[in-house]
Amino acid sequence: MAAQDVLSQTTRLASSSALLQVLFRLVTFGLNAFTLRYLSRELLGVVNVRLTLLYSTVVFLAREAFRRACLSGSTKRNWTKTINLLWLTVPLGGFWSVFLGLVWLHVLEVPDPSVVPHYQAGVVAFGLSAIIELLGEPFWVLAQAHLFVRLKVIAESLSVVSKCILTVILVVFYPQWGLYIFSVAQLLYVSVLVMCYVTYFVKFLGSPEATKKSFPVARIKALLPSIVEDETFVNWKEARLTWSFFKQSFLKQILTEGERYVMTFLNVLNFGDQGVYDIVNNLGSLVARFIFLPIEESFYVFFAKVLERGKNVKDQKQEDVAMAANVLELLLKLVLLIGLTITVFGYAYSQLALDIYGGSMLSSGTGPDLLRCYSLYVLFLAINGVTECFTFALMCKEEVDRYNFVMLALSFTFLCISYFLTHWYGSVGFILANCFNMGIRIAHSIHYIYDYFKDSTYRPLAGLLPSPLLLLIYIISGVITGLSEVFFCCEKGWMMRLIHISVGALCLAATIITIFFTETKLTHFARSQ
Repeated sequence: MAAQDVLSQTTRLASSSALLQVLFRLVTFGLNAFTLRYLSRELLGVVNVRLTLLYSTVVFLAREAFRRACLSGSTKRNWTKTINLLWLTVPLGGFWSVFLGLVWLHVLEVPDPSVVPHYQAGVVAFGLSAIIELLGEPFWVLAQAHLFVRLKVIAESLSVVSKCILTVILVVFYPQWGLYIFSVAQLLYVSVLVMCYVTYFVKFLGSPEATKKSFPVARIKALLPSIVEDETFVNWKEARLTWSFFKQSFLKQILTEGERYVMTFLNVLNFGDQGVYDIVNNLGSLVARFIFLPIEESFYVFFAKVLERGKNVKDQKQEDVAMAANVLELLLKLVLLIGLTITVFGYAYSQLALDIYGGSMLSSGTGPDLLRCYSLYVLFLAINGVTECFTFALMCKEEVDRYNFVMLALSFTFLCISYFLTHWYGSVGFILANCFNMGIRIAHSIHYIYDYFKDSTYRPLAGLLPSPLLLLIYIISGVITGLSEVFFCCEKGWMMRLIHISVGALCLAATIITIFFTETKLTHFARSQ
């Protein structure tokens, strides 16, 4: 597949995934706002922090390394061996589910049954849901490698909508069920997700469309583990790369979910405070999840397909290098501008957003300060997602192994800083520790990108330098909206709030117009794709 075709399909995948994440986040926020009126903060804290952490840890440790290894390189490969390798995620997930489930049941503090009933059933259900989701992993990787955009959108949309409808029904009619509500909904979510992928491939394989596309798998039976005579069960090159990524993914999970591990294992916040933190955290990560994550996932595939892993810039096809450098520069500029916009405007509108969303329970206390800090953290997330996306797509096995030592030191430092900052600043300390963590990771990735392109004429890191005029507009907007919050928000009635919102809208419009006229290369790229 030509590099330009890969870029076009990757862009569609990223945009579709972003729209999908918008749907997920909006539905989730609506669901949280709804359940806040029916369920306790403690119950939401256990579900959204502890049980979700169990599920995400099992799934991440079992499949992340396999995904990265099996999505690297061309789609022209021995898919039988790749599929065999992917099926190893299921027993690996079973191991992690049982091991971590026992930790969650017998090592961690058990919530008061009168406040959070049916905790044990919740642990079992969320662990089981992780194993069920892993059953669809070969189907997911095959679809992602061949850029099946609509399949991902439809499958995840149906599963999320099904989960939310069931949750609302059970919350309204059976609120006394406690964690049973979220356990049943979680099992429905993963079941619908896996069935969508299986059903699609049952119909697609062997069809005229599959034949026309020369799809590498002809029968649904070929998606099951199989042994080929006189050949190894898996591709050992992929297996070794998977092992390298597995060591890295273990550390990356600690860094990604570090604050949840500190909350869960060190009890620095009670379950009620964990519930508030999680709600504010989800609100703060809205843009990060529905824009930055799809970009990272989709363009990881793009860079891995266009450039060959482990080769320096001189040994690559120069037209592919030119395209990759141009795309990287524009992606960096795009996420930088989005991150700056969130940081500048998020400071003055955090309290108003929380008051509208959850009332005084969220807008009083540390909630606004937490969301303001998260607005700054979004900028770090924006840059880190793209720089790591490129770095991980190009690193050879030896470089990945070396980076694992960096991640090990960073993981230990991050956990220590999180613990101390939380004792000093409460839940805000988690966000400050995450900013430190992301800053170190960004520095490492920028160093890698600089070294990679230093022997060429391309300088993609220029994408991190916005125009001076645009920076001036951001500073002016920040000052104006900050003063607007002092004079008009948030205890002076809805008329004053509307004035505050109008001031922000005018400043945002001025910022967007400035971007349109100063960042012409980026706007042309956005239009052409």
